[in-house]
Amino acid sequence: MSAIRQETAEDWWEVEALYDLCFAPGREALSSYRLREDVSPVAELCLVMRDEANILSGAIRYWPVKVGAHPVLLLGPVAVHPTSQGEGVGGGLIRHSLIVAEEHGWTRVLLVGDAPYYARFGFEKRSDVIMPPPTNPDRVLGLALQPNAWDGVCGEVCKYTRA
Repeated sequence: MSAIRQETAEDWWEVEALYDLCFAPGREALSSYRLREDVSPVAELCLVMRDEANILSGAIRYWPVKVGAHPVLLLGPVAVHPTSQGEGVGGGLIRHSLIVAEEHGWTRVLLVGDAPYYARFGFEKRSDVIMPPPTNPDRVLGLALQPNAWDGVCGEVCKYTRA
């Protein structure tokens, strides 16, 4: 049986290798990555799934960003090893991480992704949220973890900086 747990420092290189395997070269040039530069991920939401043999099946990370003055979680990247695709690894990581996010007091989540895939988790297009270019606005999706969490939250997504 597979197990989900928080990513540790010992997992880092293996997780990075998985992201390299699953995503095209140059992934770090995407707007989402620019929002992550020099910002620490939300550690309790950086999760890995390993199978019975302790082989990495998938990984997910989250980053703090702001939309206007409002804190928002930026989901991604999430990756599933090619040998584990179609087994529910990605969905399991997303569902579990959203529960943990809510338990830690987060109220809203943002991502750039495929609307038909992420709609099953409740994500909807956020036409009032503007990701830095180049981002297809149709792929900017949000999820409210609490009722009305997106009310009044609009504008440009920017790096999260601590005061």
